Amino acid sequence: MRKKIIAGNWKMNNTVSEAVKLVSSLTKKIEKNPPSSTGVIICPPATALASVAPLLKGTPIEMGAQNIFWEEGGAYTGEVSAKMVKNAGAKYTLVAHSERRTYFKESPTVINKKIKLALANKLKVIHCIGETLEEREQKLTKDIVLNQVEWDLKDLTPQDLKNVIIAYEPVWAIGTGKVATPEQAQEVHGFIREILDAIFEPGTGKKMTLLYGGSMKPDNAAGLLAQPDIDGGLIGGACLKADDFMKLIKASEAASK
Repeated sequence: MRKKIIAGNWKMNNTVSEAVKLVSSLTKKIEKNPPSSTGVIICPPATALASVAPLLKGTPIEMGAQNIFWEEGGAYTGEVSAKMVKNAGAKYTLVAHSERRTYFKESPTVINKKIKLALANKLKVIHCIGETLEEREQKLTKDIVLNQVEWDLKDLTPQDLKNVIIAYEPVWAIGTGKVATPEQAQEVHGFIREILDAIFEPGTGKKMTLLYGGSMKPDNAAGLLAQPDIDGGLIGGACLKADDFMKLIKASEAASK
């Protein structure tokens, strides 16, 4: 059985003190209602990782970074390496979030290098894929998803994929208030499993955890999480309030029963 996961991407929100306050609130709530079948991951800004990490000890919450650079180190002013975020306490890193693809023009080559470097540094990867509104309207969703999975994960092995989670995030549903219907999301998640079987080996898709990442909120989570190929959510705005994030964790728990 694949474990359900609710992961929160804080994006460029919260100072160190604000991050500590949010995590303190979240850990208290989780202590009262610990999840039994749902993994919980939070991805604060890089500036807050080292301050948040000690607060998570002894809790079921794991921590991820939002981004890493594609080289181990060197003259790359302003960048953060896999080794740095690992040392700060991160166990995961996001790679290829649509905002990285859009604003920073990250190519499949760059994304592939980041994924390999993360895995080499024993960081698990949450690999983000998804189409824009224009691509969906042109009926290119499956082409885009296929290309992203094929090229971003190029030369990885089935063993590598044990440390990779894929998050399908339709770009048109991120931060817009729009959301894919459960049926739309399920169709793409099922297709991703087919792609993984074709590219790697039969059965690969069934084993991998796939998250939905497009404006999942407490009021729409149940329908999405009830789908057979959706294993959880990569949460944006709703993860910035402890109460809302807890509601999503509870929704995942309910879907697991």
